[in-house]
Amino acid sequence: MKHELNIWVVGGDMRQAKLAQLLALDGHTVHTYALEQDRSTGPLPEENLSQAEKADCVVLPLLVSTEGGLLNAPLSQTNHPLSDVLDALRPSQFICGGRLDSEILALAAHRGLTIRDYFAREELAVANAVPTAEGAIQLAMEHLPITIHGARVLVVGFGRVGRLTAQRFQALGAKVSVAARRYEQLAWAQAMGLGTEHLAHLAGWLCGYDLIVNTVPAQVLGRLELEDVKEDCLILDLASKPGGVDLRAAGELGLTVIWALSLPGKVAPVTAGAAIKSTIYNMLQEAGY
Repeated sequence: MKHELNIWVVGGDMRQAKLAQLLALDGHTVHTYALEQDRSTGPLPEENLSQAEKADCVVLPLLVSTEGGLLNAPLSQTNHPLSDVLDALRPSQFICGGRLDSEILALAAHRGLTIRDYFAREELAVANAVPTAEGAIQLAMEHLPITIHGARVLVVGFGRVGRLTAQRFQALGAKVSVAARRYEQLAWAQAMGLGTEHLAHLAGWLCGYDLIVNTVPAQVLGRLELEDVKEDCLILDLASKPGGVDLRAAGELGLTVIWALSLPGKVAPVTAGAAIKSTIYNMLQEAGY
C-alpha cells in the first residue's frame, strides 16, 4: 500500500468520524463529507463533493443508506441522496461501505462503480463483537436492579457476538446459559462451563432468567416464548434488523426490551473506527494499493 493516499470519508456516525482522524494520523490526506456535526479535532469537513473524484479511496458508512435512498449521515444537518454521492465518484476509485444491499449495488453498477463491503469481512465481524459484548454488559448494569454477579443470564445464539457475550457475563459471576441451534455450538458452550438448551425448545422454560440477550437476527422470541418471561426480566436484543424479538408482543406483555443496534459505534467509537481502518487497509493491500 502506498504511504499516502487521498481518502474521503463520506457520511456515517462517530465510527466514521474517528476513522477519519485515525487515517489522518497515519499520514493520509483525509477529507470528510456529511460529518460536519462532529466537533472533535480532525480533518476539516468539505462542503461539497466536487473534488471527490480525485480520491484514491472513498469510505461510505455502515449502513451505507437509510430509508428513502439517503446517505446514512446522522452527523450531517442535510439530507444527501445516495445517488448524488455516487454520481460524484469515478469507476477507477477504491470504494467501500458497510452492509451493502442489492439496491445499492445496482445503483453503483449503473454508474460503472464497484463498492466493496467491509462489513462482510471476518476480521471486522470479530473485532466488532468485542465492543458489542461490552456494550451489552454496560446496558445490563444500567438497567438491571441486581448485580451481574449471581444473575441468571440466557444468551440466545452462539456465534461471534454470542460467544464473547456469554464469556464476559460468565467472567463477572453470572450464571450463564446458551440457546443455540447447532449441536457443535452447544458442545462448545458446555465445554466452557455454560448451561445449554436447543433453540427450538425455548418456550416454557424462560421464567427463571433475570436477563435474556439475543444475538440472532431472526425472530426467536415470539409471543409464545415471551409469555413465559418474568415481568422484571430485561431483554437485550443485539441482533441487526429485523431483530429477534416480537416487540409488539413484548409491549403488550409489559416486558422491557432494549433493541441495541450499532453498539460498537455508541459505546466504543474509537475502537470501532480503528477496526474499520484495519479492515480497509487489508482490503487496499489485497487490491494492490
